[in-house]
Amino acid sequence: MENVRYQNRDSRLETSGKIVGFYEREFYCFSNFSSFAVKWKGKIWPTSEHAYQASRFMGKNPKIVEKIFKAKSADEAYKIAIKHFAKDMTKYGEKDVKIMENIVRHKLKQNPYVRHKLIQTGKRLIVEDSPKDNFWGWGLKRNGRNELGKIWMKIRDEINNKH
Repeated sequence: MENVRYQNRDSRLETSGKIVGFYEREFYCFSNFSSFAVKWKGKIWPTSEHAYQASRFMGKNPKIVEKIFKAKSADEAYKIAIKHFAKDMTKYGEKDVKIMENIVRHKLKQNPYVRHKLIQTGKRLIVEDSPKDNFWGWGLKRNGRNELGKIWMKIRDEINNKH
């Protein structure tokens, strides 16, 4: 695959072509904010962000879960969760990674385009290259945990090992 430089609206994003970035450009479909509905836990969530943020309140606060489900955008779902953070939401941890992986697997299975894009990444490093998130992405200093990228690469490796 040729070394392609991507145009970004944020100059802090990686553009060398050495990684597969998915923060609002060609591989944006890997982002939880991308507009791919996900059937999960008996509901069709507008985005994986809706599903994930709601999961943090499931079994604790059904009213917040429903508010998140009805949110008009992934950004709104995120903001509803943050607003209620002190009430019931748990902090990030290994449980969150397992929940996110489950949601991502559902998204991939239900959306052939996302699977196609995942296969297109080849063996390149997949990074949630948001400069704002050190847990799911690599953060501003590019030294974050990149848990979402790791999930995508794990699933990609499983797909490649089946063929």
